[in-house]
Amino acid sequence: MRLLTSAILAASALLLGTQFARAQDDVTTFTTEAPFAEVIADLEDAVVNRGYVVDYHGHIGDMLARTAGDIAGAKPLYKAAEILQFCSATVSRKAMEEDIANIAYCPYVLFAYESAEDPGKVTLGFRRLPDGGGRDEVNTLLEEIAGEAAGR
Repeated sequence: MRLLTSAILAASALLLGTQFARAQDDVTTFTTEAPFAEVIADLEDAVVNRGYVVDYHGHIGDMLARTAGDIAGAKPLYKAAEILQFCSATVSRKAMEEDIANIAYCPYVLFAYESAEDPGKVTLGFRRLPDGGGRDEVNTLLEEIAGEAAGR
């Protein structure tokens, strides 16, 4: 029984390791040397200029800096880091008509950050939705918005 338990734990660790190793596979990023404030403004403009509303603007970098003292051994991660959250009634409806479970992907999140270790370089992007099932149009939209804000 102990051998079986060890084998199950080893297999679980291997599967989890595989998931962690592939976590970045679903993230699309762009980099730019434009100032962070300009990038986040361009990202928001790219959303709003398409007729969407930014539902939430999260200041992740500020939150992490504010709480760093509460976490033992915390080091600065970002010079700046923010997320924007929005949804599209049109694109979302199409995706949800294709598969009603696509509600899990709404709202959509875009991010931008300037790392503490590499100031002057801003990374922005989004997490890609799984291909198919009406989600391809969402990925295209997110890629267009992030690419536009990155100056592509």
